[in-house]
Amino acid sequence: MLAAFGSFNVRSRRPPMLDLVPAPFDCQSCGACCSYSAEWPRFSFESDAALDLIPPALVAADLSGMACEDGRCRALAGRVGEGTSCTIYAIRPEVCRECQPGDPECLIARRAHGLPVDGMSLPQV
Repeated sequence: MLAAFGSFNVRSRRPPMLDLVPAPFDCQSCGACCSYSAEWPRFSFESDAALDLIPPALVAADLSGMACEDGRCRALAGRVGEGTSCTIYAIRPEVCRECQPGDPECLIARRAHGLPVDGMSLPQV
């Protein structure tokens, strides 16, 4: 028996709505979370030893988190929405590690920078 969805035969062609697949957000072409707010990159669960690895020039004067200029983390290199990287990726603080592509914080930051947040894209044909 052939299953059908509307006028589409499921065996031969998926309905267009089902052809939409989640598009993973690529941090290295984004950087929005690292340039959203000076209040965001706050230290939380890092050990003193882990914090000591971060260059002092990248730590806020009050030692509460990463140093920022105009809401942008000083450790962020590149252009938001085009190509970015973290200059201290291997030793970045826990708050940075916890922000994951597509999570609520990611989407808030992407919206603030006018970047797409729908997470859906048409498949490549």
